[in-house]
Amino acid sequence: MSTAAPDPGTDAVIRAVGLRATAPRRAVFDALRGMPHSRADEIFARVQRDSDGTSLQSVYNVLGDFVDAGLVRRIEPAGSPGLFEVRVDDNHHHLVCTSCSRVEDVACSVGAAPCLHPVDTHGYQIHTAEVTYWGLCSACAADANSSASSRTL
Repeated sequence: MSTAAPDPGTDAVIRAVGLRATAPRRAVFDALRGMPHSRADEIFARVQRDSDGTSLQSVYNVLGDFVDAGLVRRIEPAGSPGLFEVRVDDNHHHLVCTSCSRVEDVACSVGAAPCLHPVDTHGYQIHTAEVTYWGLCSACAADANSSASSRTL
């Protein structure tokens, strides 16, 4: 069993949102900081690698607690499992590759949060807009162009 030294600021960050800084919470938060846009099973694999003894269900529970407390954001690109990130301090959006599913953050495109102003709010008080841009990442676009070039030869 390997034990990675926890980041000394992790406990303070977790406590700042009203949660106890337990070992599973520290492990999940530290793993997620180095793995933005990760699925729960990927976070579980990292936690298992760094410190044995946490179950997948425990990771799901911790992530749920973090989302509820506003410490972690869950995004759900269409056709993908939920992805988690610790970048919650702004209203950024995401780019998703339709080939490899890579996800990148992109700054809000126009104006202040919530970035988009609908024609009719239907009485809603809007606080967040989630925008997902879909396309090919540079690596997949290069592969697609290379494949197209080789077929025409």
